Amino acid sequence: MGTDNIELIAHLMRRAGFGATRTEIEAYAAQGYDATVETLVNPAHPQWMGDYLIRRFHHEQSGMMGPRANGENWLYRMITTSAPLLEKMCLFWHGIFATGYPKVIHGKVLWDQIKMFRRHGMGSFKTLLVELSKDPAMIVWLDNQDNHKGAINENYGRELLELFSMGVGHYSEDDIKECARAFTGWTIGNTEYMVLRSERDSDWPYGRIAWHFERRADDHDSGDKTFLGQSGPFDGDDIIDIICQQDATARFIARHMYHFFVADEPPVPSWPYTPPRDPEAIDTLVRAYFESHYDIRAMLRALFHADFFKADDIRYEKVKSPAEFMAGILRLTGEFDRPRREILDRALQMTWMGQQLNNPPSVEGWHQGTAWIDTGTLVERINFASEQFGDVNKPGVKAMIDKVLDSGDAASVEDLVDACLDQMGAISVSGQTRGILTQVASQGNGSSGEAQVREKIANLFRLTAASHEFQRA
Repeated sequence: MGTDNIELIAHLMRRAGFGATRTEIEAYAAQGYDATVETLVNPAHPQWMGDYLIRRFHHEQSGMMGPRANGENWLYRMITTSAPLLEKMCLFWHGIFATGYPKVIHGKVLWDQIKMFRRHGMGSFKTLLVELSKDPAMIVWLDNQDNHKGAINENYGRELLELFSMGVGHYSEDDIKECARAFTGWTIGNTEYMVLRSERDSDWPYGRIAWHFERRADDHDSGDKTFLGQSGPFDGDDIIDIICQQDATARFIARHMYHFFVADEPPVPSWPYTPPRDPEAIDTLVRAYFESHYDIRAMLRALFHADFFKADDIRYEKVKSPAEFMAGILRLTGEFDRPRREILDRALQMTWMGQQLNNPPSVEGWHQGTAWIDTGTLVERINFASEQFGDVNKPGVKAMIDKVLDSGDAASVEDLVDACLDQMGAISVSGQTRGILTQVASQGNGSSGEAQVREKIANLFRLTAASHEFQRA
């Protein structure tokens, strides 16, 4: 099996998922790159160690009355899912449509939003925006329950245009007001209880009352509106239809997609003044957007098949977010063969690395790329990885060590380093990194005891996890 094919599949799995074991990479490579892309973008029967086990082992991660349970549940799903791109797309949309606990104060509603991303995140962008506009977490996050006929609240209309679809410079203040008018009456059922939280949540401790979307005709401004040059008695659905027709929308989503899956772009506020890193790549994604009538899955196919995605010079460039880093390591080490209490600790460690799921720092989401790394968070990342790969009793680590020993590739120091890099996800490293690994692998080389050899291999895993290349995708 060609080394180039293995390395390309490994690159795809780091970007479109959370990495993969060497065995998984070989299985994908055997079916071919094109078939692997199709499996990722259109998973036939997504499986994971599901909700029934969560309810059995962790009632709080099922009820989600507190601020952390939804993130713990989601992290567990990232670790155990058979459809990694599906969860990666939820993470993608969560970073754009940033919604958080400090204002929503309802973990189950935030989790329902992630479930909505799972249902619609790889389908029509138009449908996704409609569902987002009806999502109770988003309604509360951006105050659309306070957007009334004759007394508009512009928060949702503004962010829909600025951060969710078009970007600054492609609409006017009047467009924001007309957009807000179109979304009057898009609210939450029983909003009279919004102030009376004790009444709304009267069924504690058995679970919180789920919020639901309600469209109130008597509170909707049905008058004519002029939005982006078009006029009519628009409702929110009409506004979204007009938004999706815009070239600016296609380019905004394409640039986000390029930033998330290919190479870092500057923060979104800089986009009106800074051209894309690869304008031709953006054009490719824009064409896929319009030719498919706004289909996200078609854009993903175009991206993963493009030369700009496969290029050697963009590999190991993107710093893994804490969620990607954490999920990728735990998928390798096999710590979670079922729900365990340790998921609480792992979610907390992810927070120390700089990311608490369902709690972004602002409506802009997280700044990514090298912003994930500072002297404190890097220490957390390295310590966590070292702890995981240094535990030779973890099922994944034990299996990785066994495969290194069984492969017969550990005869020389160089072969041992190659075998360890393969088991860490078929990663390629610089000459400097390889030199350090080779130096460590050569130490104590005269000792032939199996326990010492296994410990040396685990130490090579730990050192690899601290490398520049492993910290990136």
